[in-house]
This record gives sequence, C-alpha cells and structure tokens, in this order.
Amino acid sequence: MGFCDTCLVRNRAICAALDSTEIATLNAIGRRRKLEPGESLIWEGDDSLLVANVIEGVLKLSTGTEDGREQIVGVVYPSDFIGRPFGATTRHSVTALTEANVCVFSRTDFDSFAHEHPALEHKLLKRTLSELDRTRRWMLLLGRKNAEEKLATFLLDMSERLSEPGCEDPDQMLDEFELPFSRQQVADLLGLTIETVSRQFTRLKKDGIVDLPSRRAVTILNRAALEARAG
Repeated sequence: MGFCDTCLVRNRAICAALDSTEIATLNAIGRRRKLEPGESLIWEGDDSLLVANVIEGVLKLSTGTEDGREQIVGVVYPSDFIGRPFGATTRHSVTALTEANVCVFSRTDFDSFAHEHPALEHKLLKRTLSELDRTRRWMLLLGRKNAEEKLATFLLDMSERLSEPGCEDPDQMLDEFELPFSRQQVADLLGLTIETVSRQFTRLKKDGIVDLPSRRAVTILNRAALEARAG
C-alpha cells in the first residue's frame, strides 16, 4: 500500500485535485520523512532541491537578519505545502517546531509532474493566492496593531489553524491548544519584546479572557472578548 492511501491530509492537500491514477504516479516519486523538533528540512539560500506536503506537525519558516538573528516569517500546518516549485533558490529555512511528518518530493520531479497535470498547477496557484492574502493580513498586524491587538489576533489565528481544516464556525474552533512556540518566539513573530508578550498574556488571563494552564497551553475562555481585543 502506498503512503498516499493512508495519508491523513489527502483530501485537503494540493494532491486532492488528482484522481487515483495520478495519485499513484505521485506516490511513486515521493517519500515520507519524520522530523524531530528543531530539525530543518530546507535551508535559506540553498538550491531549491525539494518540496513537501505537511502531513502532521507544525513547522516554521524563518530567515536570518544581517546581524545574525532569526526572524520567523511564517508557520505551516498539516495539509500546507512547503518549498519553492519552479524556483532555483530557497528564500527561507523550514524547521520543525513539533514532531512532524512530511511527504517529500524532488523539486525537479515535482515540477515535471505539475507541468503534466494542470489541476495540480491550479491548486498550487490557489494556495499561493491564499498565502498572499494571509501575508497581507500579517503585514497589517505588524504595521498597525498595538501589542494587545497583536497577541489577541495571534491567538485567534492559532485557534483557527489548529482546528479542523476548513472550519469557519467559531463554535467549532479549538479553544484549548498547545502553542508550538516559546514566549521568545512569539515575541519575535509579533515584533515585540518577550516582556511585552508576558504582560499581555498576564492581562488576558487577569481579565478572564484566556487561561494559561502551563507555559505553552492556552485556553480561550471568552472568544468574543478576545476578538474585541484583536480589534
């Protein structure tokens, strides 16, 4: 049995556009890989040699600044596509934040397959446009929102992305989850200091909007109030 037959995200990943024969062909050029937390799959500046579907786990996209610091520029979740098809060089590193399983393809093999399957290219285009919309929303968050609004927006986004894919009903979204980030990583992601992030978490807890059972665990107690704090 090929790993496509047992894939947890087959019906919502980019390969959902393919029929069973095409899936079998894709299965023949792919392989499964398990990543441990902190293990990188792709490195910034390297030749673009592979692309992958995320099956399980959460990974970060990051880039290095001139002074040697890391800046997290994105997060990918199950069913997301990572890597740079049709490109020569990778623009960011991809590193596992949690244990992760990915379906890896040689970029040249995948590019050839995509050229022969317009439905897959169309799915890639839709994913790219969705990611562009998400990036524009993130630019608004970083550029216009204050610290309270940034953290509230971040928690709502995490609740949405860690829920079942396609879930749009707030009542069905995840209210209890583990952050795959340290407080310092949250600060870096939001363009804040770790002290500011800690103060905002404490304020949200004091106001009864969230509970923080542990350092990374979050429970949303009042979603409407959190949405109001997000602006």
